[in-house]
Amino acid sequence: MRQKLTHITELEVKFSEADPLGIVWHGHFIRYFEDGREAFGEAYGIKYLDFYRNNIVVPVVRINCDYKRILRYGHRIRLETTYEDTPAAKLLFHYAIYDAATNEQVAKGSSVQVFMQRESLELMLTIPQFMTDWKKKWLHAER
Repeated sequence: MRQKLTHITELEVKFSEADPLGIVWHGHFIRYFEDGREAFGEAYGIKYLDFYRNNIVVPVVRINCDYKRILRYGHRIRLETTYEDTPAAKLLFHYAIYDAATNEQVAKGSSVQVFMQRESLELMLTIPQFMTDWKKKWLHAER
């Protein structure tokens, strides 16, 4: 049984993400993490709309980013997004951003999301069934 799943995607730093010195603003790294979660969901069949269709929302309740190097406009980055399995009713992701040309680590981080009922915004204390089914397919199956 696997405990983690990783998806890798590449992105190019856009002009709009850089300040007048050409350096990426630190807040955009959090957006890169979001891009990674969305790409992960697309690759592994667990998009935000899947939660929504099951009357669930998954707000971020904790996020951190450790900055190692600056990014500049035009850099190409490799973003590794890793889902870590947990028996708790939450989603754990870890991120690593690398300069695609040099393979130097630019940043790393993690996030925690919880399950809430879409309408009442009540915190769910158990893992939703569709998420349990997803885990069986991707984590518990022999691959």
